[in-house]
Amino acid sequence: MESANQTASVTEFILLGLSAHPRLEKTFFVLILSTYLVTLLDNGVLILVTILDSRLHKPMYFFLRNLSFLDICYTTSSVLLILDSFLTPRKTIPFSACAVQMFLSFAMGATERVLLGMMAFDRHMAICNPLRYPEVMSKAAYVPMAASSWAAGSTTVMMQTSLAMQLPFCGDNVINNFTCEILAVLKLACADSSINIISMVVANVIFLGIPVLFIFVSYVFIIATILKIPSAERRKKTFRTCSAHQTAAVIFYRIILFMYGKPKSKDPLGGRQTGPCRQAHLPLLWSGDPLLNPIIYSLRNKEAKAAVRSLVTQKRFTQ
Repeated sequence: MESANQTASVTEFILLGLSAHPRLEKTFFVLILSTYLVTLLDNGVLILVTILDSRLHKPMYFFLRNLSFLDICYTTSSVLLILDSFLTPRKTIPFSACAVQMFLSFAMGATERVLLGMMAFDRHMAICNPLRYPEVMSKAAYVPMAASSWAAGSTTVMMQTSLAMQLPFCGDNVINNFTCEILAVLKLACADSSINIISMVVANVIFLGIPVLFIFVSYVFIIATILKIPSAERRKKTFRTCSAHQTAAVIFYRIILFMYGKPKSKDPLGGRQTGPCRQAHLPLLWSGDPLLNPIIYSLRNKEAKAAVRSLVTQKRFTQ
């Protein structure tokens, strides 16, 4: 009964963000809002182009359309909360809203990892087995592949979020972050969270380790196949077809390593904290990958560039 009362006493969390550095808030509000609007624009254009242009009705662009929609959801789930915290003096979030935000951002991240693995398989089949590619990567195959990425990411994160929110929170409700990041929330629990940590380690092995290994193995075969091509021009052209995915994957995983792999300084109480400069850069990192993905795929893909130019030309003509 006592535990239930303690848990019920925490009805909201306080997000510190940059509250200790109010002068930085206005600057980063403008930067993050601008980045977010550009992210919505370029991902929205890419989604529209891949739907309207029949030349882009291919597995690669179907996965890319899913990636763009996922990036919009991923960015929105965190950025709107961050922007709101910059405008309001009391930076609080209700317990239930914290759970929803945690689920959305965590689920989008897990889904993107799996989706990047699916896209690596698509490039592997296109380059290493071009004759079987139409048969293996038919619509009956690539649609369930994308759906399974969303289902797998959402299911595992639902379990992680449910476990985290079932823990008792005894009064300390200050999160040293911009959002309800799951590790930051777990630190506030007044009960043993070892089961949560173990489940997160298992989930990371599955949704981080396995996709990375899958991408690595796929590119080993892709590079081996490309090196067997006698013509240097053909080798370059073939490698260009997968360079966009390769670049997007590298950026995505480098951001994850920066956010979670870089050592953090310790505070006088023995806790762990981040400095204001590193904290301030985190929102830009969160929105950086969704902003860059459409640009990377457009600049490195002739079909995508041609489709965008065609869409712009048609719009000007109608006007």
